[in-house]
Amino acid sequence: MAEIHTLKVELRDKYSKRANRRLRSGGRVPAVLYGHKKAVKSLILSADELNAAVRHGNRFVALSGGLSENAFIKDVQWNTWGTEILHVDFARVDADERIQVTVAVEMRGEAPGTKEGGVVKLAIHTIELECEAAAIPEKIEVSINSLEFGKTIHVSDLELPKGVQALIDASTLVVSCVAPVEVADGEEAPAGEGEPEVIGRKKAEDE
Repeated sequence: MAEIHTLKVELRDKYSKRANRRLRSGGRVPAVLYGHKKAVKSLILSADELNAAVRHGNRFVALSGGLSENAFIKDVQWNTWGTEILHVDFARVDADERIQVTVAVEMRGEAPGTKEGGVVKLAIHTIELECEAAAIPEKIEVSINSLEFGKTIHVSDLELPKGVQALIDASTLVVSCVAPVEVADGEEAPAGEGEPEVIGRKKAEDE
């Protein structure tokens, strides 16, 4: 389970683009908090604290300071280059509330099949899960230590944490160890898919 991270926030009362630029130049990020049929709150928080939470995969956080609420990092908007957070949406949640979340899938270990000339391919880079807000895993690790040449690992083979349920078909391919693709001279190998972000990296300009 990911560590519960505390973020200090302030209530926000200025909403212009100029105010947003001033906030960001001062190392702070505008945000909103909504959900549970309560009033939407506009917030401000430290960019460094938010980056630390996102970098460590913390999705369930405790907001303190201007208000005191548990929240889920629902959406993050990034600048064009994906280097600066421009805005974040928080959704109110209870620790034991079951929510849907997308987390990263990562391989762990070394596949015996590679010694027979096989190439390990990760078919999915993220997986949608349902779990309690306080039990969101930082990532799902797939052990490939027993992956032989020609063999595959599917969603049904994953060892998910207790109380965590996969929301995609159990037969979905996750990892395979297959023969390398032969490329004729002068041709380029097909471009691989880029690894998606766990938390939506929306390329956005000022609000």
